[in-house]
Amino acid sequence: MPRLLLSIFVLSALPGSALLAQNITGTWQGTLKVTGTNGSVDLRIVTKISRADDESLKGVFYSIDQGGAPINATSVTLKGSAVKISIAQLNGTIEGTLSGDGNTIRGTWAQGGPALPLNLVRATDQTAWEIPPPPPPPVVMPATAKPEFTVATIRPSNPNAQGQGYGFRGQDVTTVNTSVNWLITLAYSLHARQIVGGAGWMDSEKYDVIGRPDTPGQPSRDQLKLMIQKLLADRFQLKFHTEKRELTAYTITVLKTGSKLAVSQADPNSLPGVGFGLAPGGTMTLSVRNAILDSVANALQGNLLDQPVVNRTGLTGKYDFTLRFTPDPSQRTALGLPPPPSASDPDAPPDILTAFQQLGLKLESTKTSVDVMVIEKIEKPSDN
Repeated sequence: MPRLLLSIFVLSALPGSALLAQNITGTWQGTLKVTGTNGSVDLRIVTKISRADDESLKGVFYSIDQGGAPINATSVTLKGSAVKISIAQLNGTIEGTLSGDGNTIRGTWAQGGPALPLNLVRATDQTAWEIPPPPPPPVVMPATAKPEFTVATIRPSNPNAQGQGYGFRGQDVTTVNTSVNWLITLAYSLHARQIVGGAGWMDSEKYDVIGRPDTPGQPSRDQLKLMIQKLLADRFQLKFHTEKRELTAYTITVLKTGSKLAVSQADPNSLPGVGFGLAPGGTMTLSVRNAILDSVANALQGNLLDQPVVNRTGLTGKYDFTLRFTPDPSQRTALGLPPPPSASDPDAPPDILTAFQQLGLKLESTKTSVDVMVIEKIEKPSDN
């Protein structure tokens, strides 16, 4: 299902619009139809708008069919009956017009591509849709823990399985349809081109792994990597050494005009997030929440780009941003996406290299010194 991240945001009105602010307070709801590779889905949208003490507008926006993770609006303008809301984290904009009777906002949602109709009507206590309660947050593993698997099951994957990745199932960590090379790149933050030596089966044979950590709670990415490092050593007998070699790689640097990154306002102890999502018109978004640029580089080299990615910015903060870009054919293949629509879109966003300049950063391919893992020993997994 296409993933449209709409959620809670705070609205603010212009000082002179107190009267109109009074008119649009209340609960509003409407349906957004989104078309993706698997067909169309209807997303029920609920917006609750009220006034703050300073007469500005504030609101809570829910995509109730998607869980409703909160995202703040960056700006709101209200001029006459025209409403415009910009949400930089989603590269999205809502524009609408309040009807004369104050009961309808006829508008659109645009996320860099063609605008989609989004009409909201004022709801009553009887007609308002029920908003599901948010799921409880996962219990996080203590940051000081250095976990390992108390037990791990490794089985050959279904040869017809599609895709690959890792996730969590209750207390267990799982990987699906993953090769040993994939596990190494995850555990050591490497690109496949940074692995030297080994055997052909490291890439051709796929495994499903289910492991239970010895410490309760959901691990951070660094803790997950530590567990997989120990798994590779114990069950695959991995032994290696590291060397510096000159390779073609992408480097991330700061433009002369300076970084435009927004420092994250999230709890610094909360889990970071870096992910790719589909956007209208066959384009994509890179969404970053509370993450360092090393994590961004790792996500790019692990999911999108055909070379290692190295962070050379010197920036050490945690950042929030959403970047919309048009993947090239090789990137679409790497992500398992279908070909783009045949009709070209003159308003389509640029490629990922050009899009990075919007952040005040430069992503370019160059020769540079990077770490490589030289395999000394590797065996097929020991029995469960």
